[in-house]
Amino acid sequence: MSTTAPDTLPPAAVDDVLGRIATGAAQRERDGTRPFEQIGFVRDSGLGALRVPTEFGGAGADLRRFFDVLISLGAADPDVAQILRAHYGFGEVVRFLPDERARRRWFELFTGGSIIGNAVTERGPVQAGDFVGLATTFTPDGDGHLIDGVKYYSTGTLYADHVWVWGATPDPLPISAVVPVDRPGITITDDWDGFGQRSTASGTTRFAGVRAAADEVFASSPDDPPAPRLTTGAFLQLYLTAVVAGIAQTVAADAVELLRGRGRGFTHGTAELPREDPVLLQVVGELSASAHAARATVLAAADALDHAEHELLAGRFDTGAAQQASVAAAHAKTVVDRLTLDAATRLFDVGGASATSRERDLDRHWRSARTLASHNSDPLKRRVIGDHLLHGTELPDNTYF
Repeated sequence: MSTTAPDTLPPAAVDDVLGRIATGAAQRERDGTRPFEQIGFVRDSGLGALRVPTEFGGAGADLRRFFDVLISLGAADPDVAQILRAHYGFGEVVRFLPDERARRRWFELFTGGSIIGNAVTERGPVQAGDFVGLATTFTPDGDGHLIDGVKYYSTGTLYADHVWVWGATPDPLPISAVVPVDRPGITITDDWDGFGQRSTASGTTRFAGVRAAADEVFASSPDDPPAPRLTTGAFLQLYLTAVVAGIAQTVAADAVELLRGRGRGFTHGTAELPREDPVLLQVVGELSASAHAARATVLAAADALDHAEHELLAGRFDTGAAQQASVAAAHAKTVVDRLTLDAATRLFDVGGASATSRERDLDRHWRSARTLASHNSDPLKRRVIGDHLLHGTELPDNTYF
């Protein structure tokens, strides 16, 4: 259920920007061209404000609509989709800020076309999802703070106007700030070396005495109860799964194009032309079904997130809706990752050896899906869900659930 007005960004406008982003996506991946222009399309189109409520000038999309668009964005270019994850994730946090003036102030970044990047994770011994143990420091300085530290996996920050950085106070307590990326002391290095999602610039961001003003900081005190992060975590995890589902859409489309273009097959095939071979046609049909199932699975989980958001915004915190949303997002990941990785491999069953040409770059689908799926261990996640279902164990309250 949505608490916002109907989506004011027409489907035709969304389709137009997605089409422009899709143009040349494979060539960009082959050449290593960074999608600055495509992120510009997002800025100019208002797509970055898709989830901003209409009363704050956004499109007011509910989560089902948002994830449906995100799957299509992942099909157009999964790197562009992943670049925007921190941007949209910060928007979900803003939705729950108790101060309307603060919500308006931050939503104005979205409606003004700004893109938000991230500087959350650090290399080293700190457990993923542990914010108190971060080595990045926020030192009090007048009415603000000075930020010092080194982050990695800074997805999207190279393309962003602002960066959402997390660290710890001297106490230590978790603390974060959103500051312009051109502020003195910030250095962004495009040193991400993953074999997939090559253009997300998920590398290093350094902070050396970066000033964060009081109204740019999100802080807590020792007396504050821990903020529940279940809905934010479910959103961020389903986000990854939606991009993977988008890859499944492109795999299915590429299978059709690949088989349609083949002029010769094997002498032991069942038809003279590969596109008439019932065995190969069956593979294409299966890949299409996998893409359909992946989209439907993500959208079913999005419905659970919509319900949880409705309950929380209404002040009903004890209904279990947030945990149900997290379970739904975890289930979706398990199913969609497997469907897409299998489909990305089976794509080559309809193409033969010529499909492995670097010019075609069809291996990018598996590389990107595998990279995205690796953000959160599927076996570990399935173990937690099994423990929760069998023993009633509470889900971890971190951004990985």
